Amino acid sequence: MSEIISVSGGPTKPEIIAVSLFKLGLQDGDRFADVGCGTGSVSIAAARIARDLKIYAIDAREEALKATETNFRNFNVGNARLFAGEASEILGSEELIDSIDCAFVGGTKNIESVLENLVKKNARSIVVNAVRIETVVRTIEAMKKLGIFDEVVHVAVSRSAPIAGETMFKPENPVYIVAGKKH
Repeated sequence: MSEIISVSGGPTKPEIIAVSLFKLGLQDGDRFADVGCGTGSVSIAAARIARDLKIYAIDAREEALKATETNFRNFNVGNARLFAGEASEILGSEELIDSIDCAFVGGTKNIESVLENLVKKNARSIVVNAVRIETVVRTIEAMKKLGIFDEVVHVAVSRSAPIAGETMFKPENPVYIVAGKKH
């Protein structure tokens, strides 16, 4: 099995991906936006869950898109389009993406505009991952304004590590998973 090629800030930890994708409720044939796709690890996991998933991977960083492209190839992820640029602008374009069923948002720049455009694209569920409390507050406020706020889940993961012939746990950075749904 291949390993995910990483970039700064990624990849998203498998436990966080599992909770995030569960909250999204992916279905076969969905159009899935991976906003701030980083390494593409969330899209790769999503493609394993839902058959015939149409993936729109978006990131403003060239290094991220190169890593995503390589990872998609290494993990045989097809039916994916990569978009370079600011997510709010790409999602605001009818010519590039006409509609979306579900969206994972890992990059939170211009979060209000990103969420607004996802709602305009008829996304039935949106999950935003954030590590900064200010981003969580802005995301909740924007989702409430759009009438899609569902819940926030705080996830803290620790991994086992050896110490003096025994086992200890080292914590990972906690993540807030903000879920929005069409009501």
